[in-house]
Amino acid sequence: MTTLQPDSLTRNPADVGFPALPAVPRDRQHSRDRTRAIKDALARRTLFVASVLLILLLVAIAVVLVREALPILREHALVDLLTSRAWHPTQLAFGLLPFIAGSFIVTAFAMVLGVVPAVLSGIYLAEYTSARRRTMVKPVVDLLAGIPSVVYGLWGVLFVVPLIREVIAPALGGTLGTRFPLFAATNPSGYSVLAGAVVLAVMVFPLIVAVTDEVLRNIPRQMRESALALGATHWEATWCVVRHAGLSGIAASVVLAFSRAFGETLAIMMVIGNTPIIPRSIFDAAYPLPALIANAYSEMMSVPLYQSALMLAALTLLAIVLLFNIAARRIVVRLGAKV
Repeated sequence: MTTLQPDSLTRNPADVGFPALPAVPRDRQHSRDRTRAIKDALARRTLFVASVLLILLLVAIAVVLVREALPILREHALVDLLTSRAWHPTQLAFGLLPFIAGSFIVTAFAMVLGVVPAVLSGIYLAEYTSARRRTMVKPVVDLLAGIPSVVYGLWGVLFVVPLIREVIAPALGGTLGTRFPLFAATNPSGYSVLAGAVVLAVMVFPLIVAVTDEVLRNIPRQMRESALALGATHWEATWCVVRHAGLSGIAASVVLAFSRAFGETLAIMMVIGNTPIIPRSIFDAAYPLPALIANAYSEMMSVPLYQSALMLAALTLLAIVLLFNIAARRIVVRLGAKV
């Protein structure tokens, strides 16, 4: 048996049967490093400029809205405008409280109806479906997410509103409505908070499903296998380990859904009744902020301060969405840190 001599370990690779790698000239290597550094700096500066432009765009929108809302703020105190229930433009009464309350109530009720089924559907799609079934279900979810809001609004007018008017309102109003004002059938038309909440829940359903599915599928498989090796069932591993690891991502999907539902305009204004009152029952009509802006903007020139009031409504909508997203982002970060 031949042994390698110590000097053979330091020989040129070509001397021991291996082809020698061509040496890269120092000037060419220096040129490559310089090109990479230039590309890296260019990419970093481009991303920085893009980020600054996004911030400037948001600031520009806010500045325009503030400037247009100043006339009404000179005539009325901001607190009075945000807490007043009276909306009578011909009498120069521009209380925004019914619209703010309507937006929060219908969005919150939509989340109550849609979040749990959507999260469970996302868990099922990520953890329990076979590859063949997934290829059939996933495109349907993506298709639902891409349907225009006007189509959802028409579906609400043609199906949800008649269903509430003829079936749900009489059934709940005659039973639960006699004890609980929340279910009192005070509005026989069917255009109500419930109709708007159902339409919004259906609209945000595919968004939550898609994000939950992607979040859970990106969790390392070793976590599932470790739980199963310790004797956990498939459901226990999914619910206690996988769901817990993806909790911050699931919370982010709910935040995205809330933001979309809160700012939705066309579909919601077609089914909610557009009456400036604070609803006390799920069968009452309501008037969300986006619907107010869309409906009343064409009439703003006929009454003084009308345009300014609508710009204040838009500024209020922007501020609410921003504040909620900031608070929700902090919640997502804390959940991620705990996981």
